[in-house]
Amino acid sequence: MAAPATADKFLQALRAEGLTVIEHGGWRDHNRDHIGPWGPVHGVMIHHTVTRGHEHTVDICRRGYDGLPGPLCHGVICKQGHVHLIGYGRANHAGLGDDDVLRAVINETSPPADNEANTDGNRHFYGFECENLGDGDDPWPAVQLDAIERAAAAVCRHHRWSERSVIGHLEWQPGKVDPRGFTMDSMRNRIRSRLADTPGRPEEEDVPKYLSLGMTDPLTLQPGQWKTIAWNEEYADQADNHFEVGQTFAHNAHYNGLLTLVGEGVARGDEVQVRIAEDEDGGGPTVRTFDPIEVVGTSGGTYGGVPVLGVVGAGTRAKIQLCHFGPSPITIARAALRAHVWPL
Repeated sequence: MAAPATADKFLQALRAEGLTVIEHGGWRDHNRDHIGPWGPVHGVMIHHTVTRGHEHTVDICRRGYDGLPGPLCHGVICKQGHVHLIGYGRANHAGLGDDDVLRAVINETSPPADNEANTDGNRHFYGFECENLGDGDDPWPAVQLDAIERAAAAVCRHHRWSERSVIGHLEWQPGKVDPRGFTMDSMRNRIRSRLADTPGRPEEEDVPKYLSLGMTDPLTLQPGQWKTIAWNEEYADQADNHFEVGQTFAHNAHYNGLLTLVGEGVARGDEVQVRIAEDEDGGGPTVRTFDPIEVVGTSGGTYGGVPVLGVVGAGTRAKIQLCHFGPSPITIARAALRAHVWPL
C-alpha cells in the first residue's frame, strides 16, 4: 500500500529520468479530490487521447469536456516527447475497472483479461494521456515512446515498483482499446530495462559486484516445456547471490549481465525463448515470470547473447528459464552468465 508521491517528488522523479517537463499553472492543486480520495496508489495507467496537436490535447486533458470534467490525467505526453503536467491528485482517467486486474498490479503479476467494471481506478492509478489519434495508423514517434517509458519508470522507481505495475487502459476497463499502436508488453519490457539502469542503482552502492556462473551439465528442452538453468559452476560471486539450490542467481539486488548458450544438434534458425522467473525466498515456489526474449541458432550451433537485467527484491530470487517450440527436443550443452550485481 503506497501513498501518492508529493507533487514536488513527482516532478523531481520525472526530471531525474531525463524528461523535458512543462508545468501548466496550478497543476499541483488541479484535481477531483472533492469527489473521493486519491490513494493508496498501486500503479501507472497509459492512455491515448484521440486528438491531434499538443496544445489542443493539453487543453482538453486539463479542462475535460461535457460529462467528464478535468483533469483527465496527471501528465500529457505529446508527440515531441515532452511531459505536460496538468493536474495532481484524483483525476478522471481510469474509471471503473476489474478488481482482478488491480490485484495483479498489486502483486506485480501478469494482468488477467478484464471482464468486470467494479473498482474505482481513479483512486489507485497515476495516469498519462499520450497524444495519438488511436486509429492504428497515427504513428508513435520514437521520442514519444521513449518519454512514455521514462515517465512510467520514474513513478515505478519512486515507489520501488516493477514494470508489472504499469498497465494500459485496455487492460483495465472492458471495451477500451487504448493505447493502440504499440503493445503494453513491449512497453513493459522497455520499462523493465530502464529500471535496471541508472538512476535506479542505489547511490550508496555505486560499485557493482561481479557474478560469473556456468552450466556444464547438458539440459534437454522438450517442445513447449519451460526448464530452469541449474548453475553447477561458480567462477565468481562477490555478492554471494548464487544459492545452494543452484538455480537462482540474484536476490535483493539490481543485476545487468549477459547469458550465452551453446547447443548440440541445433539447426540454424532453431529458436529458443529465454525468460526471467522469480521464486519465493527460501526455496519456495515460482511466484512470477517475465516476458521472454527469443534467440535464434547459428550455423555453429550457438545462440546469440541474451541480455539479463532487472531488479529482484528481498522476498524473491531470480532464475533463468528456457523453452523451445520446435517439433523435436534440443539440447543446451553449455550456458554461461556474466553479470554485475548492485545489492539493494
